[in-house]
Amino acid sequence: MDNRKRNGNAYTFIYAAIMVIIVAALLAFVSQVLKPRQVANMMAEKQQSILRSVHLEGKPYEQYITDTVAGPLHLPLYICTLEDGTRKYVIPLEGKGLWGPLWGYLALNDDFRTIYGAVFDHASETPGLGAEISTATFSDPFRGKSLYRGDNFVSLSVLKPGKAAENPNAVDGISGGTITSRGVENMIRESLEPYLPFLKHYE
Repeated sequence: MDNRKRNGNAYTFIYAAIMVIIVAALLAFVSQVLKPRQVANMMAEKQQSILRSVHLEGKPYEQYITDTVAGPLHLPLYICTLEDGTRKYVIPLEGKGLWGPLWGYLALNDDFRTIYGAVFDHASETPGLGAEISTATFSDPFRGKSLYRGDNFVSLSVLKPGKAAENPNAVDGISGGTITSRGVENMIRESLEPYLPFLKHYE
């Protein structure tokens, strides 16, 4: 290899390395600049989801919601005080669907047994199928359902569409979204179980 070709290869390598460093530095800078806004957007979305779970979407978060913790494990808990003075208790949910994470919020009445409202969301479920868990059509029927059968905690079943009629412990799942529906069922049970000692203490 002659000197000109060797020098040309070295120049190309050095130029590419410098460009990679510059681009990486720019991306890191932009990420740091945008991070506070991203965090603020995530917090705003979280607050709106909590408000939706207690049917107060668009209302001032600080006016209705108090952030606290439950029990010795310091589990996150959100207490909503309504205009009439009644309280609702909102528990965050985390689980797994067909293609990725599921999450949401479940609001309980002050009997800690019946559901006041629910909100669900997902990262990558199938549009028109599992992704329907984020719609009011799916979440509205949770209202009034019971997590108990007698004195026993049974959580909530998400059944095939049309199978939950008159069942106080079940709701209809998504047609064609069986795995996502089952993911919601598992998410509710697994997320609520650590709270049971706290909830029973306040029954």
